Amino acid sequence: MRRQPVVLHLGPLGLCGVDEAGRGPLAGPVVAAAVMLDPGQPIDGLRDSKKLGAAVRERLADEIRARAAAWCVAEASVAEIDQLNILQATLLAMQRAVAGLGRTPDDVWVDGNRCPNWAWRSQAVVKGDDKVAAIAAASILAKTVRDQFMCRLHDEYPAYGFARHMGYGTAAHLDALKMHGACPQHRRSFGPVKLVLDHPTPFGKEIP
Repeated sequence: MRRQPVVLHLGPLGLCGVDEAGRGPLAGPVVAAAVMLDPGQPIDGLRDSKKLGAAVRERLADEIRARAAAWCVAEASVAEIDQLNILQATLLAMQRAVAGLGRTPDDVWVDGNRCPNWAWRSQAVVKGDDKVAAIAAASILAKTVRDQFMCRLHDEYPAYGFARHMGYGTAAHLDALKMHGACPQHRRSFGPVKLVLDHPTPFGKEIP
């Protein structure tokens, strides 16, 4: 039996969808994307990025960049995450993404249950990345950009396996942290990293 395609809500004209990637990992920035779709150039296959394979995400990300009316990807750094906390850093990345669109949206719909304190008319949409096309597009851009960053970070610090777990606290990542200590892209305010830094093993020295 053939599966029916997922049909997402298009929302009003002038809608900007916003989503983030990377709130939970122990390393790397948190990345946010803002997307305004072009009704005249529909993109098939949009949905929550977590429900798509890597190859499909990359293909859709290219289509979004080519066909969207406007898009922007922004981030908050590890230093900002440690200084502000992950929630405030995420909201900051979202603000930067919408501000970087180059055009003013009529409405901004944000995945989740909270919007930044900004000037745009907005609303939060729980599980919006699987309900609203523009938010799904934003989730795809944010996820692909962050994954690419973590793969580059893997090349610089291969001992941690960043290309496999994208910085999340897997057993292998935690073992590598204990063995090698933290690298500059680890979030020092996050419990598992802080624990390693406060109680290093004989091998677990911080990597400059």
